[in-house]
Amino acid sequence: MNPAKNTLAIYPIVILAACRLALGQGAPPTILTVDIENFVQYQSDTFDLSKYGVTPGVTSPAAVLASRADFWYGVGLGDIVAVNGQPAKGLYVIYSRDVAVSPNAVPGKAIGDVTRDAMRPEVFEILNASGNPVGSIMVLGLSAGLAPPGSPASQTGVNSAVIGGTGAYAGVRGTSGSGGGGARTASVTEDPANRRINGGSKTRRIITLFPMSAPQVIVTANGAALTHSSDFSVVTGSKPAAAGEILSAFMTGLGPVRPGVDPGQPFPSNPLAAVNSPVAATVNGEPAEVLAAVGFPGAVDGYQVNFRLPSDTAKGIATVQFSAAWISGAPVNIPVR
Repeated sequence: MNPAKNTLAIYPIVILAACRLALGQGAPPTILTVDIENFVQYQSDTFDLSKYGVTPGVTSPAAVLASRADFWYGVGLGDIVAVNGQPAKGLYVIYSRDVAVSPNAVPGKAIGDVTRDAMRPEVFEILNASGNPVGSIMVLGLSAGLAPPGSPASQTGVNSAVIGGTGAYAGVRGTSGSGGGGARTASVTEDPANRRINGGSKTRRIITLFPMSAPQVIVTANGAALTHSSDFSVVTGSKPAAAGEILSAFMTGLGPVRPGVDPGQPFPSNPLAAVNSPVAATVNGEPAEVLAAVGFPGAVDGYQVNFRLPSDTAKGIATVQFSAAWISGAPVNIPVR
């Protein structure tokens, strides 16, 4: 996709002004449902380092851990396979240090006012379906027990906070918890190179993110900056869109690009910088084909997204919504003839 010359003439002032306003503004929360497979937790059941990772087949934790789970530690590994139901790739890593706290502790277990199993740092390194890095989310908290107040209904437990991220998730905050499922537990003597061969469990994590920004269509004095790609005139009541037509949206908040630019620097014009994260569009809740998404030349946080209205889009007012890295923006309305 090449932004046309008249696009450069019409929109740069609007885009650059909107980018300056967008910097530092927060965004509404968004929920990521992360599905993980081949999840194995390797429990440190021996102090003999020479035995680590040497057994090719499936193992079980040593008997000492089966009878006493207090203060053990372990590392879990899993494959990210989907985010919000869309195919994805990536690595899920968790480190657990057991505390086994409960209000009714038995001898050898920890006493406390809450029920929690372990303290756990977690990392989600997310790639798109083709293997391109999108970003990472870092989490810290306590496992098991009840989900904290305000958690999504789909979260079944765990009390963890999102403490930051990288890539498309730079600067995020939020919460994280279980959406069901656990790990296959193994001895630390099992070879992790065979994790996918030996197999593991399926699990789901529910992450509520408060990103620093979200995809947002720029709003001008004439309405949302959605234009006809044929001449880059704004979609209005006097010049509505047509079902099946290619439109261009001018936006902020789509995140990093390829090739990359340093933070705070404008996007280049040659070559155009493609948005790094998966960008999706819906029209009246139905998927719309995204043809291209690039950083707008000369803008710091301005983007152009070309998309096609579905051929069955009904006449009247259509609701258009975009997402990037599975973070959704606010919807906008356009007329369709």
